[in-house]
Amino acid sequence: MSRPLPTIHGITERIGAGGERLEELDLEFSNGERRRFHRIRPGGHGAVVVVPMIDDDTVLLVREYAAGLHRYELGLVKGRIDAGETPVQAADRELKEEAGYGAHRLDVLRSLTLAPIYMAHQSWLVLARDLYPERLPGDEPEELEVVPWKLDDLDRLMLREDFSEGRSLAALFIAREWLRGAR
Repeated sequence: MSRPLPTIHGITERIGAGGERLEELDLEFSNGERRRFHRIRPGGHGAVVVVPMIDDDTVLLVREYAAGLHRYELGLVKGRIDAGETPVQAADRELKEEAGYGAHRLDVLRSLTLAPIYMAHQSWLVLARDLYPERLPGDEPEELEVVPWKLDDLDRLMLREDFSEGRSLAALFIAREWLRGAR
């Protein structure tokens, strides 16, 4: 069922304790109900999640410290899009910083959201192929471990305790299906 979007009667903005922009929306729905919704506005220009394929069947994962969980987590290359960068440029830079590779072929497959009910953050899923060795200095405090993983073994990967980030999981399944259709 398609519904008209609620009417926004007003937006009140404030800055949260962590510097994030918080908004309160005064909304009226098509049935006449009015409610106040809260959302977090994104700072910056979004993010990229990179699926680097070292060959037709093998993706490169990175293991890095995850402060939110206070453990090392296995996942895809990812990072912020800097001012003036496109998702493709950001993906190539992050790939060089985190995994030590550049890519001759970079394809934006789609955007992914995080908690779109209250947050406007978007991450762009970028497939990186035809890799070559190149390292750029990054902001990581230690060199990240690069772990090759066969796409045919995603069922084993998705059950690992140290592979829990939703964007990485979704991105791998999307990329695998996209690659199957491209062959």
